[in-house]
Amino acid sequence: MKSDATGPRQFGTIEEILGSAQVREQHRALLLRLLWRARQTSRADLARKTGLSRSTISAIVADLLESGLVEETHAGVSSGGRKPIVLTFADDAHVLVGVDMGATHIGVVVTNLRAQVKGWTARPFPVRTKPLGALELIQELIDEALAQAKAPKTRVLGIGVGVPSPVHPDHPGRLLPLILPKWADVDLLDALQKMYGLPVFVDNDANLGALAEAWWGEGRHANNLAFIKVAYGVGSGLIIDGRIHRGQDGTAGEIGHTSLDPNGPLCVCGLRGCINTLIGTQRLLELVVERAPQFPNSSLAARKRPALEHLVAAARERDPLALEIMAHVGRVLGTAIANLLNLLAPEVVVLGGGLTEAGDALFGPIQDTVRATSLARPGPQTPIQVSTLGIQGIALGAATLALEAALDDPSLFASRQRLGA
Repeated sequence: MKSDATGPRQFGTIEEILGSAQVREQHRALLLRLLWRARQTSRADLARKTGLSRSTISAIVADLLESGLVEETHAGVSSGGRKPIVLTFADDAHVLVGVDMGATHIGVVVTNLRAQVKGWTARPFPVRTKPLGALELIQELIDEALAQAKAPKTRVLGIGVGVPSPVHPDHPGRLLPLILPKWADVDLLDALQKMYGLPVFVDNDANLGALAEAWWGEGRHANNLAFIKVAYGVGSGLIIDGRIHRGQDGTAGEIGHTSLDPNGPLCVCGLRGCINTLIGTQRLLELVVERAPQFPNSSLAARKRPALEHLVAAARERDPLALEIMAHVGRVLGTAIANLLNLLAPEVVVLGGGLTEAGDALFGPIQDTVRATSLARPGPQTPIQVSTLGIQGIALGAATLALEAALDDPSLFASRQRLGA
């Protein structure tokens, strides 16, 4: 049957159909996030909070119940009418995999959808120079962590990976050759997708440290925060309005490549006097050897092959050589933090990485330098906190990256459901 131009249409245009589907997905994502945050709620509460019709709420909730992401658990308290059925987000419906691929180690965590750790494993590895070996070890550690969690691969929602490199949004699997030249011909994202057939998300490790702090750590109550990782090198991740700030090419937060001394040592990035050349692990261990003759009574100076953990332990024991080196680190890092505070004024700065275990030997010089060089502001000083997430922090952030993507795009949950998760 034909209809004339003024008569009723039986079907919408392609644009209308696609637009309607997009609106439904937006509504689904909205309800999924509300359910995740609330943990328990009712259909009536969802309708009140969103303004969506009862029929729309019921249709989306029915879909979520079928997917296994939401469960009806018990009858709630009545406000005068029939008792509402309480909806509960199913934290254990899927698992997430987070990979921390550092310059000298690989760690893998398996969590549920509430970041509760179900499996964890890590090993040292020369990631910078052996990309194929790193890929093999990532696969081995993922399988090992899944076995610990007693989770089959069909329950994995997605894999997040933190890398010691800027990540360009147009080709996230390609790590920056300037930083990791041996990885120039390797597409990390493509390799992992082929291994597991799952959604894979890659980001800079410091960005993921910031994300973990914003969701689970010291920045849980902040919309804007800065995370600084002090490990093999120095990196920072920025959370602005609750989201990772990456910049147009993924290089936002590369604080380690901020030049403090234009006449200083040459950095791998091509600049001179970068923070990484002044307080990166390699430089600190060189300083231990260079200054050892000046500290004949230092236990650290007596070591033939000092490592970073030796420096940190000696600093905690108030070893004079270690304290001098930590004071140097504190001054450099404090200057960087003061500049960051002056530029961005975050609500909190969180420090992570192995050097933070030095405690007051590091934080005293940092605080002194920040007070002396940051802009004086009315009100309380910006807190500088130590991460409480420990060695799993970056991996947790990587798993959270996959969770954030799924909450933004619920079709990822649906695709795993179709695979029998």
